[in-house]
Amino acid sequence: MTVEDIEGFFKQLQDNICAGIENEDGAGKFEEDLWEHHSGGGGRTRLIQNGNVIEKGGVNFSSVKGEVHPRLRQQMQLDDTDDFHFTATGVSIVMHPKNPLVPIIHMNVRYFELSDGTCWFGGGIDLTPHYVVEEDAKIFHNHLKTACDKHHPDFYPKFKTWADDYFFIQHRNETRGIGGVFFDYLKPDEAGYGSNLSKEELFAFVKEVGESFAPVYTSFMKKHRDDQFTEQQKQWQYLRRGRYVEFNLVWDRGTKFGLETNGRTESILMSLPPQANWEYNFIPEANSQEDITLKWLRKGVDWAD
Repeated sequence: MTVEDIEGFFKQLQDNICAGIENEDGAGKFEEDLWEHHSGGGGRTRLIQNGNVIEKGGVNFSSVKGEVHPRLRQQMQLDDTDDFHFTATGVSIVMHPKNPLVPIIHMNVRYFELSDGTCWFGGGIDLTPHYVVEEDAKIFHNHLKTACDKHHPDFYPKFKTWADDYFFIQHRNETRGIGGVFFDYLKPDEAGYGSNLSKEELFAFVKEVGESFAPVYTSFMKKHRDDQFTEQQKQWQYLRRGRYVEFNLVWDRGTKFGLETNGRTESILMSLPPQANWEYNFIPEANSQEDITLKWLRKGVDWAD
């Protein structure tokens, strides 16, 4: 299995997800922006705006090559004298809906390979409802658990905990949403998170995660697209989007790394919503739907059966 094989899958995954979103939205169409990276390679950024369901969404494919940046060398504990080159490829997605009763969703699946043959997979998928619906949260987590369990019994509990810890707004002491799964540095034939699986087996798992996106999210689009909502709920949506922005710009490792290493700004920031609000010291009314949602935004909720 070559880098080209993995790139080919990610390109097809981008195509399939875009088709699924367009089909369920019914009006919005993705526009494609082809770009080249300054160190080598490039990508396809696809953006959908002002659809029936999706207000703004991005599905980005990239395959970037070049010398390992000093920041990454430090993170990976590589010697400055070593002549390492890399290939990094993957798909990243964020969807911001119009209706506050349709959730925000994010997914990223990626592969990284060094010129010395060292390689690993990473990724994750998480759901950020503006209003937490217990039934939907259980459906989402059981969907992910089923995908994980096909490949290793430890994957879902480990990666669910990792997502709780990663998608956490530390300065707010709240999770970004209801979590999902998150994993990184899954190396072939290595104990720990890789669990001694081969490269082919890990790739099969990453494929499973990637292919789980469209069915579960389009089901939520279909379920809630026509739900009636109030102006108060729309304003709450803008506040929750504000928290989403805070996480992405302050805590998200990929966003920070991309900006610090001269990545393509427009593609990196495609995850931001078209509009977000901040209200000073906003505290929702006790026992309101907004208050109940905030109480769910914590680590360790056992959503899956």
